[in-house]
Amino acid sequence: MRRPKPFTLRMLAAFLLGGASVLAFAPFALFPLIALTLGGLYALLNQARDNRQKAWVGALIGWSFGFGLFITGVSWLFVSLSVFGEMPAVVAALATVLFCALMAIYPALVGALFVRSSPTSAWQRSLFFAALWTLGEWLRGWLFTGFPWLTIGYSQAVLSPLAGWAPVLGVFGVSLITAFVIALVFEAARGARSTGVMTGLLALALLVAGGMLREREWTTPEGEPISVALLQGNVAQDLKWRPEKFNESLRNYYQLVLENPAQLTVLPETALPSFIDLVPAEYLDEMKRLAERRQGDLLFGTVVGDREQYTNGAVSLGQSPSQRYSKSHLVPFGEFVPTGFHWFLAMAKIPMSEFARGASPQPPLKIAGHKIAVNICYEDAFGEEIIRSLPEATLLVNLSNVAWFGDSLAPAQHLQIAQMRALETGRMMLRATNTGMTAIIGADGRIQSVLPAFTRAALRGDVRAYSGATPYVRWGNAPVIAVAFGALLLAIIRKRNTVS
Repeated sequence: MRRPKPFTLRMLAAFLLGGASVLAFAPFALFPLIALTLGGLYALLNQARDNRQKAWVGALIGWSFGFGLFITGVSWLFVSLSVFGEMPAVVAALATVLFCALMAIYPALVGALFVRSSPTSAWQRSLFFAALWTLGEWLRGWLFTGFPWLTIGYSQAVLSPLAGWAPVLGVFGVSLITAFVIALVFEAARGARSTGVMTGLLALALLVAGGMLREREWTTPEGEPISVALLQGNVAQDLKWRPEKFNESLRNYYQLVLENPAQLTVLPETALPSFIDLVPAEYLDEMKRLAERRQGDLLFGTVVGDREQYTNGAVSLGQSPSQRYSKSHLVPFGEFVPTGFHWFLAMAKIPMSEFARGASPQPPLKIAGHKIAVNICYEDAFGEEIIRSLPEATLLVNLSNVAWFGDSLAPAQHLQIAQMRALETGRMMLRATNTGMTAIIGADGRIQSVLPAFTRAALRGDVRAYSGATPYVRWGNAPVIAVAFGALLLAIIRKRNTVS
C-alpha cells in the first residue's frame, strides 16, 4: 500500500484542525482549544514558508482548514434546507458543501499571502498572520451581505481573558489579538532564547491586559430595574405557517402573556405568523390590555406591509404609543432571493422569502420606560450595525426564530454571538426565541438565565438599562481594520526592501 504523500497529509491535518476548532465555540466552549488548532494552522503555513513553497500551497492549506471549520460548524445549513426547507437531500448536501467551500476561500487567501509575503522577524510575522486572519474574517463579515459566523473572536466569549478586549476593539479585535497571541507563543517555542523570551512576554502582556480590561465597567446602570417576560412558544417550524395552525399560535402566545405579566414582554420573530393587518383587531386589543396591567409594553414579531412589499417586523403594544421596527439586514435565500437564484429557491419551501429591507438606521423604540435597540434574528451577528442605535439605546432586544436549524449547533452559536454584542456595547441583551435559546444576558456578556430548548415557557427576570459608551461603540471596527491593514502594508514593504 502506498503511503500518503507529505502534501496530502498536510491538507488532511489542516482539515482536521479546522473541524476541531468548532469545539472552541458554543455549545462546547473549549476556548483554549483554538490555541492548538489555529496554532497548528500557523505551524503548517510556516513550514510551507520555510521550505520556500509556492503561494498556492499556502492557499490549499488555508482552504483545507477553512473547509473543515465550516463543514463542521455550519452543518446546520443542511438541516435548514433539507428538513425544514424540504429541498431534496442530495441538492441540500451539494448546496451546503458548495457554500462551505466558498467560505473557505477567505482562509485560503490568508494562507497564500502568508506563504508568499510574511516577514522574517518573529513578532512581525506573528502580527502579519493575525492581521491577515482578521481581515479575512472582516471581509467575510460584509462581502455579499456577509457571513460572520465562526469568527474566532466569538470563541473567547466570555470565559477567556481575551474577552476583555471586546468592549475596546469588538469581535474582530478579539480575533486579531487571539491570533497574534497564538502566533507569538508558537514563535517563542521555536525561537532562540532571546527571541523566545521577548515574544513570550508580549503574548503574556496581551493576556494580562485582557484580564484587566475584563474587570473594567464601561457603562453604568440607569434607572430602576424593570420586570421582563421573554416568551418561547415552541411552535414547530413545519407547522408555523400553516393557515389551519394560525389560531393555535395566537392562543399559545395569548396564554403565555396572560400567565406572565411584566413591564416588558417580548415575543419571538414572527410569533404572529401573518401580516399585522390580518391579525384580528380584538386579539391585538386584548394583548394591549394585558400589557397595560403592569403599565408596560409588549413587543412581538410579525409581518408588516402588504403583499407587494412587506418587512420582517417587530410591533409594540401597551402603555407607550405603538411603534414598529423593520429588519434591515436580510438573510440571503431565507428572506430575499439574490438575482439569478430563483431557480434554486424553487426547490425549497420557504414561506415569506421575499422581504423588503427596513430602513437603516432606525431609532430605538421608546417602550417600557426605556430606549430599546431592536434587532431580529441574524442581525445581531453584525456588531457595527447594532451600535448604530447607541449610545442612545439603553437595552438590546433580539427576536429570533432558529427553529429552522433544529437540534443543531446553530442555537448555541447564536447565543454566543449575542453574548459578544452585550460585551461590545456594555448593554444587557434580551433574546426571545421560538424554540431556543431564550436568554437574559448581562452587560458583562454572561448569561444570567436561559430556557431549555424546545420547551414552551416564559423566562422572567428583572433587568437594568445602561448608559454610556464603550470604545467600540464610539469607534466601531475602524481601529482594528486600520491596524490590520497597517501591519499588512508594513510587512510587505519591508519584505520588498529586503529582497531588493
